[in-house]
Amino acid sequence: MDRFRIHGGFPLKGSVVAAGSKNSTLPVLAASLLLQGESKFKRVPGLRDVDTMLGLLESLDSSVVRMGDEVQIRVADSGRTSAPYEIVRKMRASVCVLGPLLARRGRAEAALPGGCVLGVRPIDIHLRGLEALGARVSLESGVIKAEAPRGGLQGAEIEMSGPRGSTVLGTANVMMAAVLAAGTTVLRGCAREPEIENLVAFLNSCGALIEGQGTDIIRIEGVSELRANLWTIPPDRIEAGTLLLAGAATRGKVRVEKVLSSELAPLSNQLLKAGVPVQIGEDWVEVDAAETVPQATSLTTGPWPDFPTDLQAQWTAFATQCSGLTEVQESIYPERFLHVAELKRMGASAGCESGRAWVEGPCALQGAPVIASDLRASAALVIGGLVAEGETIVKRIYHLDRGYEGLENKLVDLGAQVLREVDSESP
Repeated sequence: MDRFRIHGGFPLKGSVVAAGSKNSTLPVLAASLLLQGESKFKRVPGLRDVDTMLGLLESLDSSVVRMGDEVQIRVADSGRTSAPYEIVRKMRASVCVLGPLLARRGRAEAALPGGCVLGVRPIDIHLRGLEALGARVSLESGVIKAEAPRGGLQGAEIEMSGPRGSTVLGTANVMMAAVLAAGTTVLRGCAREPEIENLVAFLNSCGALIEGQGTDIIRIEGVSELRANLWTIPPDRIEAGTLLLAGAATRGKVRVEKVLSSELAPLSNQLLKAGVPVQIGEDWVEVDAAETVPQATSLTTGPWPDFPTDLQAQWTAFATQCSGLTEVQESIYPERFLHVAELKRMGASAGCESGRAWVEGPCALQGAPVIASDLRASAALVIGGLVAEGETIVKRIYHLDRGYEGLENKLVDLGAQVLREVDSESP
């Protein structure tokens, strides 16, 4: 098991290029199960979660060839329909194979998915949507089993929202099942995130007939088959946002290039409210906090286009360097504050309860050994280490590797002192 050794106190300076988006890559790779012919994907990030998804596709009798950031996938009409538990338990997005398998091969089985420990994240909306398309769905001993009717899936009107609002993976999963269903499917209460727009664009390029992406109502006209296509993965807005927040927290000047700057607007607007100068180009965003004392700015996370929950932990780390009281309300995953206790170990004046955290800054953070609890919490602790005086050891960075490609290399390119090393104390 690896860890990061960070010597903090150095402002980040320079420019880096954003990697391909994890949250766009995973559903697009799952969608390859729907396609006739050989799919080709470019700008595929080198991440643990991507490796897990590719391994899952191989377990379902798909041919997978990876060469650098390019991936080729060929899927047969028939083959295994059961996703192995030992793969699914590693990553929640594995559930995205249910819809494509059901549509292409008529049946699908998968263990209840794993991933980060972020509290209860039910998949009842996924299953309700598949049932509305005509599938027989059951849960037996922790395994989801779904089977299409003899005449295949049929279009339907389906409500996709739940108690916590829309679901990105649920929208993707049911939409992928519906593209090969007979007739018209209307999904209401859909997620509007850019990752859904990317998935729709990809499926349409393969012959699907989907409209309404970017709104909460998506209309799908079923087709008999989809043909494989070449697709380039868009840039990762969460990685880009993490790097920009690291630059702002260290009072540095950081530009992230080859991004979709419009997708970073929720963060850019919040940074501007905090008094951090932000420059925005066609395909780049830059923060310049060298001459700035950031001001405390409270926020509430929410679905697109609100502030993303996947940047909440990193913002909380940045808030330790802001003057005044920052309050962060988490509306998506109220339990997503495990990083707060670790930041307090570093000297942060902070606390959390009932889906809300607060930070009184600026805080003079001190290096300390900390333990990462999930993917985005890992990034928050890295930002804390970059700011802190002295040495910080961030343990269990396998969480980080699920969603950041070579993060330490990009930070070093920006002037940070970050070393990846084997954790001899890990079991």
